[in-house]
Amino acid sequence: MTYAGDVTPQDAYAAVTGPERGVLVDVRTRAEWTYVGVPVLPEDCAPLVLVEWLGYPDGAVNPAFVEQLRAAGVEEGRPMYFLCRSGVRSQAAAAAATAAGLGPAHNILDGFEGAHDAQGHRAVNGWKNVGLAWKQG
Repeated sequence: MTYAGDVTPQDAYAAVTGPERGVLVDVRTRAEWTYVGVPVLPEDCAPLVLVEWLGYPDGAVNPAFVEQLRAAGVEEGRPMYFLCRSGVRSQAAAAAATAAGLGPAHNILDGFEGAHDAQGHRAVNGWKNVGLAWKQG
């Protein structure tokens, strides 16, 4: 593993709202943030950081990813928790942040939407399906 490890959405929420004061980084695309939704954190936490890992619609890795993290105020030594749709892109993003000297960087298992249920809907697990705060649009 090339990053600090995997955590559940609940553990990530506790880390960014508790004394650890971690930073939640959503690496999905602008379209996903707009049309699917974003996590909501209490006002006394570090603000949610939105930085695309892959561009849409081309799917190319964002060449400015690390620079955009730094521009968003992410500091070396501060714990980071990376979130994508299902927990795959966020693994790569956590690894890239770690390679750049940021972190510790963690991947959030099951992402924002989680896995598919028997009907093909993303309603099984993930940030929005375990009861954590989020908003659409």
